[in-house]
Amino acid sequence: MTVSERQPVSMRVVRLRAPGGPGELSVEDAGRPRPGPGEALVRVHAAAITRDELQWPLDRLPAIPSYELAGVVEETGPGVTAVGPGDEVFALTPFDRDGVAADYTAVPAELLAAKPRSFSRAESAAIPLPALTAWQGLFDHGRLAAGERVLIHGAAGAVGGLAVQLARTRDAYVIGTAAAAELGLVRELGAHEAVDAATGFEAAVAPVDLVFDTVGGERLRRSGAVLRPGGRLVSVAEEPPDGGEYFIVEPNHDQLWSIARLADAGELRRPSVEIFPLASAREAFARSLERGRRGKVVLAVT
Repeated sequence: MTVSERQPVSMRVVRLRAPGGPGELSVEDAGRPRPGPGEALVRVHAAAITRDELQWPLDRLPAIPSYELAGVVEETGPGVTAVGPGDEVFALTPFDRDGVAADYTAVPAELLAAKPRSFSRAESAAIPLPALTAWQGLFDHGRLAAGERVLIHGAAGAVGGLAVQLARTRDAYVIGTAAAAELGLVRELGAHEAVDAATGFEAAVAPVDLVFDTVGGERLRRSGAVLRPGGRLVSVAEEPPDGGEYFIVEPNHDQLWSIARLADAGELRRPSVEIFPLASAREAFARSLERGRRGKVVLAVT
């Protein structure tokens, strides 16, 4: 008897049926997927929510939300050798297909990485998108090197806070902007300098090699004033002026593996998570939209 035959064939799934936000979500019964070539079937234990993500799939409704997971591989499809049944994994999944707010999901196996051993499943599900965004902004697009100076806008946020920590692992000199009440946190995360975002940071910050922006707006538009000749300006919030670079995060197994190893080495702090059961998906997504909330909202699937 195969694994599939021993397991139930139905599962719970969260679906967005129409535009309109959390009120259009429903928890439904659905058939359990089978992994195709190159895919792994993952028993989802935790699925994280990103603010405003219910706006992403409006051109392909109905759709399953949530693109970050932590779980256990249930079975694998043809051609998969890197992971196997029983492996504890986490991942950022592609944005152009259904997400992972379900009991089971079929995921391209090449995107799965071993979850951090020192993080819980909910904590592991909370970091793929912000950590990969920070990694790619700093190292792929920003080309940050040891000894360089980097200014991180929004350094107390999910992406900015991880960017501070990751930049320190590369021996960069880190400066972060944030609200006055958050400057202590920015320093705790490892920034050498923390600057009140409400002030004119141009006068407070010596020239830097890289500006990594996570907030957009006026701070981004004024950032060219602090760049050294040949400096780089990278934003994940909006298109920067003056030849800067905007990007959208992409799933990446190798980078996620490196991030997990840094977490297990104590180089990354545990993320703050707020956990809701899958059955309370509407409440969880509504909570993720509340202004001033700290930490990541995570669906506990099992």
